[in-house]
Amino acid sequence: QVQLVESGGGLVQAGGSLRLSCTASGRTFRRYAMGWFRQAPGKEREFVAAISWTGPSTYGADSVKGRFTISKDNVKNTVYLQMNSLKAEDTAVYYCAFRPEGSLTYDFWGQGTQVTVSS
Repeated sequence: QVQLVESGGGLVQAGGSLRLSCTASGRTFRRYAMGWFRQAPGKEREFVAAISWTGPSTYGADSVKGRFTISKDNVKNTVYLQMNSLKAEDTAVYYCAFRPEGSLTYDFWGQGTQVTVSS
């Protein structure tokens, strides 16, 4: 099993920034990907960004491209999501997820961290 612990959420004004962190522990994998998803009230969970163990990253909605940056620290088993120029529509619970090598899905999820952007 892999345990994921997120931190860094909170309340911020529109135009502000937050950095989310997610640290993985437990079973180790040589190759994996970690990602961020978000779910706003009344909406389905949405893919935000992901990064593989080798470094390449992908981003989901066009609305976050250029504003959000995903990065990782392999030594700390931690992935980050730097969110700049935040908008009210970024308000959601943000979830960290882990996809082991060989898996087509994200098999492990964190509990989520609330991000609220006030306009």
